[in-house]
Amino acid sequence: MNLDYRNTNALWSSVLVETLARCGVRHAVASPGSRSTPLTMALVRHPAIETIPVLDERSAAFFALGLAKQTHRPVVLVCTSGTAGAHYFPAIIEAHESGVPLLVLTADRPPEMRECASGQTIDQQKLFGGFVGFYHELAVPESRLELLRYLRQTIAHAVSRTRASIAGPVHVNAPFRDPLPPIEDASCAALRDGGGIDETFFAHLAPSEAAAVTAVFRQKATTARGLIVAGPASPGDVLHYVTRIRAVAESLGWPVLADALSPLRHYGVDVATTYDAILRNEASARELAPRFVLCLDAWPTSKVLRQWLERSGAEVVLVSAGAVNRDALHGRTRQLPADPTQLVLEGAAMPDASYRDAWLAAERRVRDRLDAALAGTDALFEAKAAWLLGRQLPEGTAVVTANSMPVRDLEYVWPASARRYQIHFSRGANGIDGTLSTALGIAHGGAPTVLLTGDLALLHDTNGFLVSAKLRGSLTIVLINNAGGGIFEHLPVAQFEPPFEEFFATPQRVDFGKLCAAYGVEHTLVRDWAQFTKLVSVLPPQGVRVLEVCTDRKKDAAMRKRLFAEVAR
Repeated sequence: MNLDYRNTNALWSSVLVETLARCGVRHAVASPGSRSTPLTMALVRHPAIETIPVLDERSAAFFALGLAKQTHRPVVLVCTSGTAGAHYFPAIIEAHESGVPLLVLTADRPPEMRECASGQTIDQQKLFGGFVGFYHELAVPESRLELLRYLRQTIAHAVSRTRASIAGPVHVNAPFRDPLPPIEDASCAALRDGGGIDETFFAHLAPSEAAAVTAVFRQKATTARGLIVAGPASPGDVLHYVTRIRAVAESLGWPVLADALSPLRHYGVDVATTYDAILRNEASARELAPRFVLCLDAWPTSKVLRQWLERSGAEVVLVSAGAVNRDALHGRTRQLPADPTQLVLEGAAMPDASYRDAWLAAERRVRDRLDAALAGTDALFEAKAAWLLGRQLPEGTAVVTANSMPVRDLEYVWPASARRYQIHFSRGANGIDGTLSTALGIAHGGAPTVLLTGDLALLHDTNGFLVSAKLRGSLTIVLINNAGGGIFEHLPVAQFEPPFEEFFATPQRVDFGKLCAAYGVEHTLVRDWAQFTKLVSVLPPQGVRVLEVCTDRKKDAAMRKRLFAEVAR
């Protein structure tokens, strides 16, 4: 046990932190502030929890989000009272939408100091509304055994709620009276000397796991011409996930279309990856229409694929853990709230082998054309950066993709392989905020990591660079600098100039070399693809570096359209 009896706040906070540790928490991210002093000091002194200081609460929250994505464990966030907790909101929304376990501890003034113009005090009750799965305000600390038991059980329950059937964030508001530091007094002497808290006090606590759900998928006569669509997924046990889904596909004899954000594209499974281009050809789209679709985890990134599935009128079974509605297409869909690895197949029908063969033939044809076109491209074209990363990064690299164009370029061009890349993403709310901080959290204590991002997403989170000095690990940032928001070039609003360039593309006049120098981060301006390939083929073991690839936003948008039209012909 790691308890601190110096005063009531110290004992209260040390019981809270000991409970966290016994429940399996191993990381906390704390931002500076006075009211959170007891929590921060208790976390720092506990040997089982690594506590990382991050100045900016917004960056802190996204860093914790990334760390929780990497470890698949709940990460604790701690901040002071007032507006500090409000800066957590964007990351909490993403954690809620993508099922990431976070435990948010907001320190607060005691009730008598609220609603009376007391400094750094706002209404923190249910601050995050419906975006947390559980909320509780703790009692004001007292050194009474019965209240410490209440504290222990409440915190253990909060941790379990982060990992319930639908993982996500929880919020605990923690009021404290002065004195906030562990200034020694006699308030806890009776408990300390009387041995009221011994090993049996915490003996029943252990990390809780969500119960596995088994679903039965009963096949129908229409399933001979079936299709598996593997959407974005971040399973805790990737090898188990891939093994089970491969077995499902082989048992059914169906073709598999694997999103770039699905492990199936990176673990040696025979999958189709160029469907976005294939389905732009009207003849191919008609020929390959399915009668039955088994969608795993979530709908894919590709808008072309989603629209094709909508038009197909196929019967759909969507298998996704938890009871959240994931069917944005509103088609003939039955949703099974189950872990896809728990599927049990019954009554399998003979597959239509010609259907699978047709998909694989289309994949080979379009993949060969796409690879040849990109290999022959000397210009610094955005999509080629993603293509080269998929071919040149060391095996096992953790890859983080920003939203907007980077994730779409992964979807379009990243090849299937057995290189076991770990792909990370924030596709819950699909925002660009917190991109750098999330990537730093994923890199912390993990495998060498690469972030593929655009210039606006990076600039939106430059305070994340403040975390660089605390990073245990390596992050290489591949920065696609196209002087604005490239995704808007593909939208109808691009035809309206003005106000398109100023209000939608929003180019920023930032010298990234000087920006990196200000934060002490290594910066390299990429001259050509040979240099880029050399830089990404071997990743450094430690530190942060930026590889800046300058591209032409308008030319690249036109080139994408031309490229996909040519390879799909």
